[in-house]
Amino acid sequence: MTQPPGSSPTAAATAPEPGFRHELYAYEGEDQFLQGVLSFIDDARAGREVVLVAVTSAKERLLRDRLEAGGAAGGVSFLDVTALGRNPGRLIPAWQEWITKRAADGHAVRGISESSWDGRTASEAEELRYHEWLLNLAFARSPAWWLLCPYDSTLLDSAVLEAAGRCHPQALSAGVHGPNPGFVEEPYAFAELGAPCDPAQELAFRTGELAAVRAKVTACATEHGMDPTRLQELLIAATEVASNSTKYGGGRGTLRSWVEDGTLVCEFHDSGHIQDPLIGRVRPTIDQNGGRGMWLVHQLCDLVQIRSTAQGGTTVRLHTALD
Repeated sequence: MTQPPGSSPTAAATAPEPGFRHELYAYEGEDQFLQGVLSFIDDARAGREVVLVAVTSAKERLLRDRLEAGGAAGGVSFLDVTALGRNPGRLIPAWQEWITKRAADGHAVRGISESSWDGRTASEAEELRYHEWLLNLAFARSPAWWLLCPYDSTLLDSAVLEAAGRCHPQALSAGVHGPNPGFVEEPYAFAELGAPCDPAQELAFRTGELAAVRAKVTACATEHGMDPTRLQELLIAATEVASNSTKYGGGRGTLRSWVEDGTLVCEFHDSGHIQDPLIGRVRPTIDQNGGRGMWLVHQLCDLVQIRSTAQGGTTVRLHTALD
């Protein structure tokens, strides 16, 4: 699958201009979480900034109780990140939409996003790390805003925290906001995709054979009891990716499917090359020519993984939960 030229996924995610402040907050337990986040909200309110808090429902209840008890709930909105954030590819357009609306109303904005939690799959954790890296590209020229990203060091592996640190130019530590010494300006290094689970089913397809692709996906999903509504969503996404393979990947592609951790994985591979690292992660504009298909794929699937090089071609994995 090849897309029109754009920024290379291997380009360095350089530190953004002062318009966007991307800050890591590694904390230990509930008390430190409240201390850092409530202080951040208080500072925003003092500057008449509005705040969007994207956290789990448990953290939302915790913060709402403290804010309401202090009479300081105004100017703070909440978003349950567990549904939206399971697929990190949906987060950038959600932030862009919120920021654009508030900026149009004349508001200065801040955000709090805790998208990493104990229990994520290895695939979800890797895509979240890529999302954190992509934020610096996506908002390099956005209106000025400040995003605080809490990470609970008592629950998360040290490797997860180290990887997150490499993606955040700033950090909050011991109550002080400043440059993050762990941030590294370098090309993004993808972890290798895990091997397909046995038994993996395979189908080679060419231009004009999308019906065979849909039939293969349907058979595999039905065999494992996928809900009919979710199946229809998966079929739309699979058709889009397979169509891109035949259009941009030399007229042919390969589909493999298997079940892993209660999730049906459909993997498409072709000889094309995607050059835009933000493909599918930015909401298309009304007058935009192309680029809507992969955005729709991200909205329909629980997780989307894309790996693409000029030498090795493109692999796209679509994850859809069977439950």
